[in-house]
Amino acid sequence: MSESPTAGHAPATGSQDERPLTEEGLLIDEGTEERPAKAEPDGEFWKLACRRRDVNLTAVALEIARDHDPACDPADTLRWLKARATEARGPVAAAADGRAALTALADVLCGDHEMCGGEAAFDDPAGSLIHQVIETGTGLPIALSLIYMDVARRVGLELVGVNAPHHFLTRLDTAAGPLFCDPYHGGRVMNADEAVEFLMDRCDLAPAEIADSLHPAPPRAIVVRVLNNLKAIHARRGDWPAAWTVQTRLSALCPADYTERRDLALIALHAGRAGQAVDLLTALLPDAPTAEKPVLKRHLHRAVAQVSKWN
Repeated sequence: MSESPTAGHAPATGSQDERPLTEEGLLIDEGTEERPAKAEPDGEFWKLACRRRDVNLTAVALEIARDHDPACDPADTLRWLKARATEARGPVAAAADGRAALTALADVLCGDHEMCGGEAAFDDPAGSLIHQVIETGTGLPIALSLIYMDVARRVGLELVGVNAPHHFLTRLDTAAGPLFCDPYHGGRVMNADEAVEFLMDRCDLAPAEIADSLHPAPPRAIVVRVLNNLKAIHARRGDWPAAWTVQTRLSALCPADYTERRDLALIALHAGRAGQAVDLLTALLPDAPTAEKPVLKRHLHRAVAQVSKWN
């Protein structure tokens, strides 16, 4: 194991969207103005931490967005999503089948409002934050998918997320079989065989392995992927305080995961939280693989030295 993370090198990030090769607290009542509850600003996120599935992913995305942009007003995002649903409802209702319905949804979000993917989003936290994706029109596959899923739900389409390898997709089950929509590429609609072929160009997995990955993803897995994307971006940029904020959420969702505990300890050290790093590394070392112990001990000695210097 190398001496990681260091500035410019990301800690272990788990599943995330990669560069292309070339809400229950906010349940929608269409007759009323939407507003997030203010008493529990992270209420939806903590549902995930408690492993509940009745989670509004838009609400969680907005809670994460506020970590990075305290000025983010969830009401603005909700109004935008509701307006897009109003525009899409008629065309989707008139669609002859599932493929036509997804195409109608994409015509509104990509065609009329120019929501699409962009290479720069992979290096910018804004590409993962739902309110900024709406503002710029550009985002990562998973961030754009959350927007498609929200608008689809409002117009009666049960569009769900798919944790496909290297490229997040959305899925709509129809009588003729599942359809997959790729918001990053303009809302491209694919059947299962086409989706497998599309993903084979982006990873080294066998077709059968890819096909096994195309099932609906639970909310917690989707949010973990969003956070992993953000963590990797912050680490590459050397923004360790922001990476710490993301990692505390990941650790809350995966408290027993050794990798997340390790990353929390190492990011704490890089973020100037030497005292916390000492506690976290000390607790982590007994569980560390033998090959990692020497590196972790060096990080621990570094953290202890920083604390001693300050005292």
